[in-house]
Amino acid sequence: MQSFLTEQEVSTRLNVSVATLRRWRLERRGPIFVKVGSLVRYRPEDLESWVSVLPTGGAVAVMTGGAAS
Repeated sequence: MQSFLTEQEVSTRLNVSVATLRRWRLERRGPIFVKVGSLVRYRPEDLESWVSVLPTGGAVAVMTGGAAS
């Protein structure tokens, strides 16, 4: 049997509110979810896949061959 995460568990892992998860579902922006009757559940692997493709920010300075002044 496959394990699922609850809305509360996902909101804790992502540090967002349950209301945010629900809004993301309505906007089709959040991680893939499964409906079990009226319950919303998330597969851990779907959550990991969704997080892995989120854009990242920041940049690492790359040294070129030139000397610093």
